[in-house]
Amino acid sequence: MTRTPRRLAPYLIATALASAATAGAGTAGASTAPEPTPPGTETAGSDAVAGAPTSAEDGAFPVTIPTAFGDVTLDEEPQRVVAVGWSDAETALALGVQPVGVSDWLGLGGDGLGPWAADLYEEEPEQLGTMDLNLELLAALEPDLILDTRSDGTPERHDALSEIAPTLSPPADVVAYGTTWQQQLEMVAAALGRPAYGAELAASVDDAFAAAAAEHPEFDGAEAVVGAFSADGFGIYVTGDARVEFLSQLGFVQKPGIDELGTGNFYVPVGDENLELFDADVTVVFPIFVEASEFTENPVWQAVPSVADGRAVVIEDLDLLNAFSSGSVPGILYAIDAITPLLADALA
Repeated sequence: MTRTPRRLAPYLIATALASAATAGAGTAGASTAPEPTPPGTETAGSDAVAGAPTSAEDGAFPVTIPTAFGDVTLDEEPQRVVAVGWSDAETALALGVQPVGVSDWLGLGGDGLGPWAADLYEEEPEQLGTMDLNLELLAALEPDLILDTRSDGTPERHDALSEIAPTLSPPADVVAYGTTWQQQLEMVAAALGRPAYGAELAASVDDAFAAAAAEHPEFDGAEAVVGAFSADGFGIYVTGDARVEFLSQLGFVQKPGIDELGTGNFYVPVGDENLELFDADVTVVFPIFVEASEFTENPVWQAVPSVADGRAVVIEDLDLLNAFSSGSVPGILYAIDAITPLLADALA
């Protein structure tokens, strides 16, 4: 079954825009994400963070955190946190902190949380926008800390935010939106005075990946490609993207030659004449603001060997797609449970 996408992630829009700036069930040859999401995954993420602390750990302050724009020093526990980077809000919530203002990067509406983080807010926060932030509303919230650890990381964005409050921008030497979940969790946990609990959360994610990988030894060393299709055509994600990192933690390796195509971004446009780049042991692809049939019915796509052999996973379920793209502890835990069977089926 193919669904027309609802509002699908400003982050995914950013992917398509960035690439341009730098340059259904029944589908043949594909495993398609089921609808609804498999039982047991609905609360996999939120249950895992239910024991978050309610205050900072002893000795956590003062703390100094390095960023791409220099060190940020916090002398005491922040009381009014605004989280505007992709997944910063979910990360703060997982650590037991309620942001007063947030950005809905996954375009979910409401409080901006998916089922993997349901009911984590005690009070719905102000929505501040994503790439085009409402700085006036943000300032009116009187934050004492702004989290922007995963964003485009431009000097203009950092300067605008840091004029309002101390701002935790992305770490040095990452591409736009390329902060890993581990980096984000470590930075945010330190800023909120919960480094030990952050390490526990990281260990829980590593354990979940390890358990899934152990259950599926066929993943180890298998080559994978992650891509998308939008109105602008096909594209492939390179190392540094959260989805590529996700598969690597299950044991997959990025197909050789893909990363060399990158130009400082995490998404490489691919023309129909080069769709052989998608051929791998497993090909994972999803639609962005289009019907999946717009590419799955393309004879050139169907001729890609991995697609023709049934080794392609087409993610159409939006909850799974957004969790897979989230790069947050709750989203990752949810996605591991939901996508692992699909990857196993594709390799069978």
